[in-house]
Amino acid sequence: MKKFIALYTVVLACAVLLMMPRASTAANDEAEIRQLLDRWAKAFRAKDLNGIMSIYEPGQGLVAYDIVPPLQYKGFEAYKKDYQEFLDQFQGGIDVEMRDLSIVAGDRVAFSHGLERLTGTLKNGQKFDGWVRFTEGYRKTNGRWFAIHDHVSVPVDLESGKAALDLKP
Repeated sequence: MKKFIALYTVVLACAVLLMMPRASTAANDEAEIRQLLDRWAKAFRAKDLNGIMSIYEPGQGLVAYDIVPPLQYKGFEAYKKDYQEFLDQFQGGIDVEMRDLSIVAGDRVAFSHGLERLTGTLKNGQKFDGWVRFTEGYRKTNGRWFAIHDHVSVPVDLESGKAALDLKP
């Protein structure tokens, strides 16, 4: 019985030790993704297209669903063009505020979701202030996280068929 207790204690200790680095890794991965999102927000505010796109995986693996047509953007270059067209609609900087951010990270894939408030002045002088929902998927490649999927949306009033742009959290 003493041997069984000793063996059980060793097995339990090994299991605990094996699980500890994973918890630390998950926390590190979540922190890295948070830093990635902070870099994106800083670049977005400055309308720095290359800074914005630095978080996305190059190539054709990137897929994005944005609030503007078409239904989807496939590939890095297509999404970069979408961002450029969006940024070109504004004079000066664009502010972005993230709220209710949640990040879940595994060993090689992760996702985040939350709400974003975008504010700025359009080139026609009109003020823009609206909330969108976002979900973003990530893949770790060679030890670095890249966004591989964006989904940005707004609720739709089904009776009118129009986007509900005036909602606030």
